[in-house]
Amino acid sequence: MDGRIKEFVHALREKFGLDSYDLARYNLGRTVNIFNETLYTLSTEWVPQHIPIPEDDLNPDGTAVIELDLNSGKVRSVIFVGGKSFAKTVLFDHLDTNAIIQWIEKETGLTYRQHFQLQKEGKREFLFRECIDGVDVSPSGMIEISFDPEGKLTMFTVHGQFPVQQQIRKEIYNLSLEKINDVVKAQLQLIEFPVDAKQQLIPIYGLEEVYITNDQTKIIPFEFVVNSNTTVDKIMSWDTSLGVPFVRKELNLVEEVTLDEALSREPSPEAFPITNIEQEKCITAVNNFLRQEYPHDTDKWILKTLHRHKQYVHATLKMKKQDNRIFQRKMTVIIDSKHFYAVNYIDNLPMLEMFNQFQKAETATIAKDVAYDKLKDRFELKPYYVYDTSQKQYILCGKLDCVYGVNALTGEVLALDEL
Repeated sequence: MDGRIKEFVHALREKFGLDSYDLARYNLGRTVNIFNETLYTLSTEWVPQHIPIPEDDLNPDGTAVIELDLNSGKVRSVIFVGGKSFAKTVLFDHLDTNAIIQWIEKETGLTYRQHFQLQKEGKREFLFRECIDGVDVSPSGMIEISFDPEGKLTMFTVHGQFPVQQQIRKEIYNLSLEKINDVVKAQLQLIEFPVDAKQQLIPIYGLEEVYITNDQTKIIPFEFVVNSNTTVDKIMSWDTSLGVPFVRKELNLVEEVTLDEALSREPSPEAFPITNIEQEKCITAVNNFLRQEYPHDTDKWILKTLHRHKQYVHATLKMKKQDNRIFQRKMTVIIDSKHFYAVNYIDNLPMLEMFNQFQKAETATIAKDVAYDKLKDRFELKPYYVYDTSQKQYILCGKLDCVYGVNALTGEVLALDEL
């Protein structure tokens, strides 16, 4: 073991009182966050000394799995398998919420109500949600912490970005539903929902969840809050098929990371933009794949985006002709980023085919204006800080949402999560 790794391991043993534990395994990893920064981590697995170290990589109850962020030196995750701890430190006798918050502040360097706030408190479990001065954030980070009956720490995880002040464009929130009335009406859509209990598709008016910038100049769809992808938007066309069957290859997602790379914070290959030349090679790879696997689908698919993942490029495709069902046909083609040919793909068609046995939706008899009037008092507009990749800042928006819909056949107002 490298001497520098030994220092990290020793520090973790001291911090969490792992005197009765032995280090079983460790490894280095890296990810790229929404700011396109490469984050390096040291993951360690500690097994209690009275339990033999397993040879099958399965961790017995009581094992401590700890992940250290090497960029910041902060612990990102501590999990005691099975909720059982033999550690000697991090003990909260009375599970006082204020004491727990103070401990989290010390461990993370974050400030309560400025960076995170309590969302849910259970018997021995606490869930905190990322915020910016009390305002919710998207994409949202979370902090989870839990304890055993004795008050010993059994889980502590930190997910999210938690930006610094320089990454936040602060404004005075001035949106209201009255100001964006036209946007609300435009977002109200007639969608076919599959209802399992009735085995049928039902047309329902529902609101498409979006973020609206504080100056009302931009609408950000919920699914594209963080969009570090390369946008392509190209229809895939061909005259002839390749006549050679496509053969899926097993993906290799294991990445070897060295300590020198981690300590020097060498950028991950994922952090580099896709060049114009690479984009053209990916388009060709997707086209060739479709000519093999979907030879009769010329002009039916649109290549929407490209993004890097490990040693691959993921190409996202959607059907050119869309219906109004809640689940749309889409596909991801996985491309070898060195040789630029498709190696595998994920098509959501098998999931969609489950609904083929459902009774088809009847034609709507309720007008959109009628549905709008029934829902207008249930629309929600809540301030959110949303990360905008084009500006590389968190900008103030209003999150437009509604958890209810209107049955377009009967006019009944329904809770969408019950469908």
